[in-house]
Formats: sequence, structure tokens, C-alpha cells
Amino acid sequence: MGNLVGTHRLRASTATVLAMLLASGAHAQLVAGPEGTDPASSASGDEAIVVTGTRIRRPDLASNSPVTSVTDQEIRYQGAVNVESVLNRLPQFTADANENVSNGSDGTANINLRNLGSNRTLILLNGQRLLPQQAMDLNFVPSSLIDRVDVATGGASAVYGSDAVAGVVNFVLKDHLDGLRIDGQSSLGIHTNDNGAVRDLVTAQGYANAPRNVADGGKQDINAAYGKNFADGRGNITVYGGYRHTDPVLQANRDVSACALNQVDDAGSNLTCGGSSNSPYGTFAPLGGPNAGKTLTNNIDGTQTWVPYTSAYAYNYSPTNYLQRSDNRYIGGAFAKFEIAPVAEVYGSFMYMNDHTFSQVAPSALFLGTSFTVPCNNPLMSAAQQQSLCGAAAGTAATQDTLIGYRLGDGQSRRDDLRHEDYRYNAGVRGDLGHGFQYDVSYLHSLVKFNETYLNNVDNVKAQRALDVVSVNGVPTCRSVIDGSDPNCVPVNVFQANAITDTQAAYLYSESNTASRNALTVISANINGDLGTFGIASPWAERGVNIALGAERRRETLNYTADAVAEQGGATDTDGRITVNEAYGELEIPILQNLPFAHALTINGGLRYSAYRNEQQSTGLKSKYNVWTYKGEASWAPSQDARLRFSYNRAIRAPNIAELFGSRSIGNVAAQDPCSGETPAASFDVCQLTGVTQAQYGSIIECPSDTCSAQFGGNSDLKPEKADTYTIGLVLTPRMMRNFTLSVDYFHIKVKDYISSVDPSLAISQCVTGGDPFYCGLFTRDPRSGALFGTNGYLVSTTYNTGSLTTSGIDVTTDYTLGLGALGKLNLNLVGTRLIKQAAEPLAGLGSYDCKGLYGYTCGQPNPTWRHVMRTTWMMPQGRSLSVSWRHTDSVSLSSLSDNAFLAGTPSVINRKISAYNYIDLAGTVAFGEGLQLRAGINNLFDKGPPAIAAGILSSFGNGNTYPGVYDTLGRILFVGATVKL
Repeated sequence: MGNLVGTHRLRASTATVLAMLLASGAHAQLVAGPEGTDPASSASGDEAIVVTGTRIRRPDLASNSPVTSVTDQEIRYQGAVNVESVLNRLPQFTADANENVSNGSDGTANINLRNLGSNRTLILLNGQRLLPQQAMDLNFVPSSLIDRVDVATGGASAVYGSDAVAGVVNFVLKDHLDGLRIDGQSSLGIHTNDNGAVRDLVTAQGYANAPRNVADGGKQDINAAYGKNFADGRGNITVYGGYRHTDPVLQANRDVSACALNQVDDAGSNLTCGGSSNSPYGTFAPLGGPNAGKTLTNNIDGTQTWVPYTSAYAYNYSPTNYLQRSDNRYIGGAFAKFEIAPVAEVYGSFMYMNDHTFSQVAPSALFLGTSFTVPCNNPLMSAAQQQSLCGAAAGTAATQDTLIGYRLGDGQSRRDDLRHEDYRYNAGVRGDLGHGFQYDVSYLHSLVKFNETYLNNVDNVKAQRALDVVSVNGVPTCRSVIDGSDPNCVPVNVFQANAITDTQAAYLYSESNTASRNALTVISANINGDLGTFGIASPWAERGVNIALGAERRRETLNYTADAVAEQGGATDTDGRITVNEAYGELEIPILQNLPFAHALTINGGLRYSAYRNEQQSTGLKSKYNVWTYKGEASWAPSQDARLRFSYNRAIRAPNIAELFGSRSIGNVAAQDPCSGETPAASFDVCQLTGVTQAQYGSIIECPSDTCSAQFGGNSDLKPEKADTYTIGLVLTPRMMRNFTLSVDYFHIKVKDYISSVDPSLAISQCVTGGDPFYCGLFTRDPRSGALFGTNGYLVSTTYNTGSLTTSGIDVTTDYTLGLGALGKLNLNLVGTRLIKQAAEPLAGLGSYDCKGLYGYTCGQPNPTWRHVMRTTWMMPQGRSLSVSWRHTDSVSLSSLSDNAFLAGTPSVINRKISAYNYIDLAGTVAFGEGLQLRAGINNLFDKGPPAIAAGILSSFGNGNTYPGVYDTLGRILFVGATVKL
């Protein structure tokens, strides 16, 4: 069973793989080098540019903070049409919301820098905010127009304001075209399902295995852009449009996800194909009567008798779930600028996206967790079932409450219809004021319209009516038909295996609808320039002091609505507004230049003042606070060959609207109730702290398929997070080794009072191991059944200011280009990160845990000690290239095996470790003159399968028994594309 953790076909040593890479050759352009800018955009002479991470304009390209740039060439080599997938390959990122997340997805794509959460990464487009932070969606970014992506790690709030705690990601677009550019691409997943260990488990359970060979998950992306210069080059208009289609992939089509994997025993000695107790046979947990506290099921042979529930009755809910969502995206927009005079250039842009995606999960059910009232004389029950449910009251008009888990037919999977319509436009004027000073005044507005319709889902109000059935002249009839409250009611037969008809199911369904409108408005003005033109300069420096000053007013709004059916699931209407007024300044002082042991010595400082006002109009709730953020940086180059850099940033992240005023609702979490079952894992004394009564202890139903419930939502009392970031690094550019750069940077980020919720797994483990009243107090139990799932039983997981997050590590970036004479050039490029610490302190002063090298449960997605991506590119004459990429992720261990009290929990033998993963990608390009470039490639060349992990171990962004985004879920991906320029 050893290969359950992954299909390991690539056994080559590091040295062998490196030799292979060197032999194949290529021109990388994964990053443009440690200075963080694309050589193609380098300024000549004294032309000033802006580097991401500072508002100072200067003619050199050196950054005082680590900046990594991903070029458009790297995007083409990856065959990427989703920008988040490009960044997720970099070792600084951990996968977040993406196309491989289905159940619970809102249809967006996000990125998570330093694994501090996507909400702590500020996303910019051409240096300005992209969308409202709480409604961020990278699907909005036109990947075919990206010139480069700058990733500035570490706090940058003094420069850009709130949210830049982990850093800034700035998408720089090609918005000044002259001519027509057409870009098209198609890709397909081709995979061999040969994980014998998992296939044996599926066969043993009697489920259908995934097909041996599959070709699916196709993507088609077509984009066109046309630009025109006019007025002797003083003006330009560029328009663009595009369409992207993604085919869905069912979990049934991959070994790893063909069934729901569970640990076979408490020790986790192996895995088994488990499933849900919400099955097509029908599961019952009476809340009273002779079988109160027991879990019963309709006999599998179809007779109307109840037998004790066992795992043999579990339902395999995996096959119809999406492993990759279907998606259709339309984008369009325009950019324009016109220089009236050097002192005034007007500019503006308009961008639009319409994205329609479906997530799909198993058919709906009358889910265990909801209490239904059943008449003891319901004519659809057999006499034996009436006796089992009601005892002496059997056959009478008395009623009995019971939990019911009954899955509807396989032909009606639940589908979440997710529609996003996004708008963004800006306008401004900028110009040269003379004496080395420039200004920029702009207005930005963006709007995100989100509409969600949940289809094929059981309406519990209708289900209750369909169970309240009496006999009328021998015909089972809903009481609501008799009294006229619901003439359309159809009695539903849940008292026999596989007995619900299509007509009965059709009555039970009611679509639910929710909608949100998120808006962002920014008015900003800034001025920057060279004070050296006024003689303000160090006497030992050739350049003068540079300054940047600005002010900004930002407003974000949210309006969320839910219909009556959605409210049954706990959703509520909500609204909110945040207004912030800011002023900032930045100063850079060259102290020494072109002196012995001081080729350059520069210091930089920044300061920002922010005044926040938060308001919820529907309730009148208000809050306000004022914050300061600041930074200090220094750079010393003793010679042209080496440079040391240091930076300190005090960053803040103000709570966004969703965190302040977000609707409170109930959702699923991977967990198990320690107080459930006949022999609970927790003592009665501990369970009593969670709300369990003596009568309930030993008879509480377990969470179905290791999935309990949690309550999520906002908290209007939140205050801003504060973060301190330190970086210190060395940049080497030795003249004796031309075209070689190396940077090594240490980073340390600590976030205090971070806005989060207590992870349900952590709450459970801390309550069980220590009986801590705080953690045990997060349990809200169903008052009737004591269950920890459904609308009345859950763990409280709403937001509040918690303890601290700390991460530290070392980034390594190196780039070397070697001339091959008539054969062209060979480029080797590597970006790697060694993680030193990934620690969390859930509550200030009450202990912490470190997730470095761990995964699962509280630690979530893998936190490998070392990750890297290395690209080797051979650029040949006549515009041809061949490129090989090596992606490496270190092994990780299961967090619950840690001896840390916060992490210790459920053991596992089979999932104790995920081995190191190596992926090899191959790509090539061929140019035909200046007008046509063809490209093709294979990602995951050796078709390496992802690790198979028990579903109960997975937390956020886990899907299909694995971690999509971290590991390649579809196997080998083939792509072809072309770019035409006219």
C-alpha cells in the first residue's frame, strides 16, 4: 500500500535531473533576475521608472526589498490561461481558491503569498488596486495582455495602504499596442490511472473504478487586442477582448478521487473507501421513542424494515463531484492616453468580465442534522417501522421527531451556478512639472456583481410537508394538501431503500438565490520628484534626494441578499461600508556614490496615516480608528559586484467588509465530534463543557463522512492587524561572470492581532486534550440531538482578533545566461524558498505551534521546508527555443503526529507523510518572422499522480482526497498555442 501517497514514477536523483535539465537547454524568463524588473522594460540614460514596492521614480533598477518578476514568456512556457496557476508554482505562494475547488467555491481565483492568507496579499493592476479586497478575483486579469507580474514580498502598507501584509502582486499589462495581436491556445489533460493501491480499495468496496486512460479537462482560450498610435505618437488607444472555456472533470475520472477515502481504523493503518450516512437507502436517528440515540437504516434488500446502520450502507458521494469546474469567461476593455502637453497627459481605461462557472457535488438529500416531525400513522411506513419509531404510539396521530439522511437519485447532482460580472474603470491626468517633478491625479471605480443560484437542493420546508402524510381513503396525502397550505405537495417515501421517485424528488427541490454587490472607489493624488534639482543632495553622492507625497480617499461597500430558501441554510442579508482617508510620504536619500567601498549607499523611509470609518447601515453599527504605517530601508553596494539590502516595514491590515459585517451562515468542515458515538473519545466531563447532557452522552450521532458544521461570519468589533517585516539580503552581479545574478534574502514576518477564526480542528483538539473552557465554549450543539452538524449544531468559527502569525525563511534567486556562439544562448534560472518557521499563536500568551514541514488538520495545506522551480532554456537562432522546468516540493508530515499540544490528535500510519514531489515540464516555441509564434508543451511530463489523503485530514482547499493547486490533479497536460501580430 506504499504508493497510496502518490504514484512515484520519477526516481531520479537530484544530480541526474539537473544533468537532464542542463542537457536540454532553454531561455527561462521565469523571473527577470533578483532586481525584480523585466530587462525589456529597463530605462536607458536617466529615464525614471517606478519599481513595485516604492513610489519613488528613479533611473536605476535596484530594489531595496526583494522583488520577483514573472515575464510573459514564462506564462507562454507554462501554457497558462489562469494567472493564479502561474504564481502558485513559485515557492513564495501556497494555493488558494482555484478552479479545482468545487464544494463551497464562490467561483473566484486567489493567491496566497507566504501562506499568510489571500486577504493579506494586495493585488494591483498597473500599480492601482484591482478590485474590492473582499471580492478579489484573478479571473478578471487578461492573461494574454500581461507583460510581467511583480511580486514584492514583505509589508508594503506604507506605500500602498492596507492589505499589503505579506506583500504586493502587481500585474503590469501591455496597454500600449500599435497593431493587431491575436493569441489562441488549447490544452487537454491526458492521464493513465494506474494507482493500483487505490484501485484495489475501490474494487474491494464494490464501487466503479476510474477509466484506465482518460483525456479530459480541455481548455480553449482566444484573445485579440488592437492598438493604434496617433497624433505623432502622443496618443494611443488599445482595445481587447477574449473568451475562455474550461471543460469540467468529474472525480470519477481519477483514481485518487473515485471514492471518498477514510482511515480504516483509529490508528490509520490503512485507507478504505468510505462514504456518507446520507445514503439512498435512508438513515434514521430518532430523537425519542424506543430507539432514541440509535442510528438505523432501511434494509438494503428493499423491505420496509429497519436495521442498525453500518458502513456497508455508506454512499460514495465522490464520483459526481467536480475535480475541475466548468467555466466560461468573457473579457473586454480598452486603454487610452493622450498627451495634451508635457505638463498634462490624460489617460483612462475600462475593463469588463463576465464569468459563469458551475461547481457540482453529489445529489442532495434530506440531510442528517435536520430534525423532521413524522406522524406515527404515516401510511408510507410499515407497521414495524411505526413501532420502531413511536413504540406504543405506533399507528396513532401522535408524532415523533427524527433525524433523516436520505440521498436522492444519482441523476440530479447539486449544482452551484456562480456568475460574476465585474467592471473597472479609471481616469486621470499626469504630467511633468519641471525640475524633475511629476504628478498624477486619478479616479478609480470597480464593481463586482455576484449572483449565486443553488440548484437541485432539497428544501427542508417542503421535505417536512412531504413527511407529514396521512391516509385519505387509502391514498397517502400531504396534510398541507388537505388544509390547502400547499396543494402541490407530494408525499415522499423515505421508508424504503431507493424508493424516492423522480416526481417526489422534483417536488422537494427549490433553488436558492444569493447575490452581492461589492464596490471600490479610489480618488488619489501624488507628486514625486528629484530634490537634487534644488541642490538638496548628499555631498558624497551624485544623485539628489528623491521624494514622493500623496493623498488618497478610498471607499468600499458591500450589499448581500439571500432569499427565503437560502435563509433556511443560515444565510442572512448584510451590508457594510468602509471609508478611509490617507496621506503618505516617501523619501530616498543617496548618501554615498562611486567611492571606495561605497559604490552606492542609499536609505529610504516611508510614512502613511490612515483614518478609517466603518458603518453598517442596516443595523447602525459603527466603528472608527486611526493607524500609522511606516518603513525604513537601506542598500549598500561596496562595489558594482555586490549589494547588501535591508528593510523594515510596519504594515497593517484593516478588517474588510466581509470580516466586519459578513453574513453569518453554516458551512461544512472536515472534522469529527469527539463526543459522538456509543463510546465517545472525550470524557463526559469534557463533553459537558461543550453542552452535552448526561442523557445525550453515548448516543450522539457522528458527523456524516467526517464532516461537521461550523458557523462563519463577521464581527463588527474587529480592529486592524499589525505586522512587522524584516528582510536582509545579498545581491551578487560579478562583472567577471557576465550575465550572472544571485540574490539571497532572509525574511521574517510577524502579524499580531490577526483577524481569523479558531480552526474547528484546533477547537476540538484543545477541548479534548485540555478541557479548555474557551475552546469547549465554541461548540453549539443541537438542543434536541446534541449533534454537531446541521443548522442547529455547529462550531463557532466567526472572525475576531486572535493571537499572532509568524513566518520566516530564505529566498534564493539565481539567473545565468551562457553564450553558445552560433547555437544561441543557454539560460538557467532558479527560484527557491527555504522555510524556517510557519507558526501561529491562536490566542495571545496561550502557546503556539509551528507548521513548518507539516500538513493536514490544523496546519492545512502542505508547508514544505524547501520548494523551488528551475527553468533551463535554450534560445536558438531564428526565434526557436526549448525549455525545461523542474518543480520540486519537499516532503511533509501529518501535523497530528506532532508532539505539540495544539497539533496532537488523530494518528495515521498510511498518511503520516507525503513524499517529496518532482514535476518536469517541457515547452518549445518557433517563430516565423515577426508576425507569428507557435508554442507547444507538456506539463507534468511523466504523468505523476497526486497523493491520496483521507478526506477527514483535508482542511481548506482540499478536494478529491488531495490538495489541488499544490499537486497536479489531472496528470499530464498537453497544450498548443499561437500568437499572431499584424
